Amino acid sequence: MKPIPNDEDRLWEQHLFREEPDADFTLQVMKKLVDVSMDSEADRNLFVKKASRTHWMRRMGVTAAAVVILAGGAWFARDYKIGPEQPAVNAVNNPPLPNIPVPEELKYSYLADDYKRLKPLGLVVNPNIHIEDQGYTLKIEDVLVDRSQIVITTQQTMPDGLNLTALTPEMGRIHITDDQGRQVASLVRDTRSSNSTVERFAFQLHDNIPDEVVVRGELGHLNIGSYYNFETKSYEDKDVTVDWSFQFNIDMTKAKSLAVEAPMNNTYTTPEGLKLDMTQLVRTPNGTRLDMNVSLNDQLSAKVGEDWEEQMELLYHLEIPETNEYRVFNGSRSNARQAKFRLRDTSQLSLDGGQMRLSETWDPAFVTVDAKKIRFVLDGYTIPVKEEKLIEVDLEQIRSKPIQYDDPDGKIALHDYSFEAAQETYNLSKGQLEKESSLVLEGTSSTTIKHFNYNEHLVAIDDQGTEYPVELMGSSTGQPNSKGEYTIEDLRLIIRGFYKNKGTKLTIKRTVLKQDFSDVDWEVDLPTYTSLPWQK
Repeated sequence: MKPIPNDEDRLWEQHLFREEPDADFTLQVMKKLVDVSMDSEADRNLFVKKASRTHWMRRMGVTAAAVVILAGGAWFARDYKIGPEQPAVNAVNNPPLPNIPVPEELKYSYLADDYKRLKPLGLVVNPNIHIEDQGYTLKIEDVLVDRSQIVITTQQTMPDGLNLTALTPEMGRIHITDDQGRQVASLVRDTRSSNSTVERFAFQLHDNIPDEVVVRGELGHLNIGSYYNFETKSYEDKDVTVDWSFQFNIDMTKAKSLAVEAPMNNTYTTPEGLKLDMTQLVRTPNGTRLDMNVSLNDQLSAKVGEDWEEQMELLYHLEIPETNEYRVFNGSRSNARQAKFRLRDTSQLSLDGGQMRLSETWDPAFVTVDAKKIRFVLDGYTIPVKEEKLIEVDLEQIRSKPIQYDDPDGKIALHDYSFEAAQETYNLSKGQLEKESSLVLEGTSSTTIKHFNYNEHLVAIDDQGTEYPVELMGSSTGQPNSKGEYTIEDLRLIIRGFYKNKGTKLTIKRTVLKQDFSDVDWEVDLPTYTSLPWQK
């Protein structure tokens, strides 16, 4: 599939969100990070450069770290402005947000923009909840409402006046129902980070919304966190039980009237058997939401790991031809751009032919909310697939007949070996330091860096059936190819505990834990509209 033609906006989007950084962009980043220590990160990175190139490779190591950080990442796009020559990637033709006062507690968070969009439309509700128990105070003053989501912001303080956050365990104790007590909304993830003093409870509304909903909270268990007990002279976790029960109603008639809903019936099944069924597109003043159902055929279902529904990620981009906007969304990868709100409803998965409901709501800051045409293009998906493969190794032949095998993301070749004398290493299973010798298999690979970090588990087995842990190390240089694959130089498979006296033959058992699939071919023009009610 060919994306829309290049323009300046799309170029910056690709620089910031493609699988690898542009060389010039990386140079600018390096200039900004020249005084930032990366040693601790390098210590954790499996991909370490040779000591003979220490000074140059220290910088290259930072570049490699940038590759990992930027593998779909929005971290630089959101938080760093490299220079005036690199504009931020924003929605095109978006009207400026109204210049209205924002409550202090929301002012420095992403909720500030949501507030500015919804307040002039009468879609910010103040239930005026103020509860104090044993000196612990709960306040609810701003509830952001639209047809798609309800976001409840809470403020908590302790008896000493300090803010109390992290009410996460209590999220399931806030309910949004109709007047008969039937649930009409489900907890949804707000993917945006926030440095504000408020806690957010975000809910996605179901399809059938009553004109009035009831919000009921049963908050009571507070984890204060770690504190120093001067009597025991130790740090302890403190729990407090309070009565923070509350209830209030929200009139939904205006929120429902200021939305556009369009049913959809677009279905696609990937070659591996992942079925996607788009069901509806919902436009509100605060974002555009795409709903779909996800299911697996019997063959794929038999191969996936447990909790696949929690780990499955869709990788896609959006194209808006009329304004040449190009937006990449790479699931929950570290620092990747994500939809603003994400819902995974797995309540129907246990049924025969069960499906997971997946919803993605895009922020108007990145996807023009009044775009007439939006094209959804599936780029791939990630799903945990368990697959075992055995690789036979004969040290007497490896130099004359290199071992080659396909990797889920590329190809690997092992062509040499050496032995390392006894070194002191930490045995995780035994919880102690041990001295052990190692066999090192050496080679190269054309694959993606992320694979070595996450995708597989390796173990070596000798002729006697004894198992040995295997570690992967290597380094990468240069730019990736068109598939995002890097040539991994100095690839090393370190087999701990296997030494010369163990023989010359062994088997490496590879268990692939997670795979990326790109063999997809699906694009959908999302429903358009005749008018948007909030613009009248």
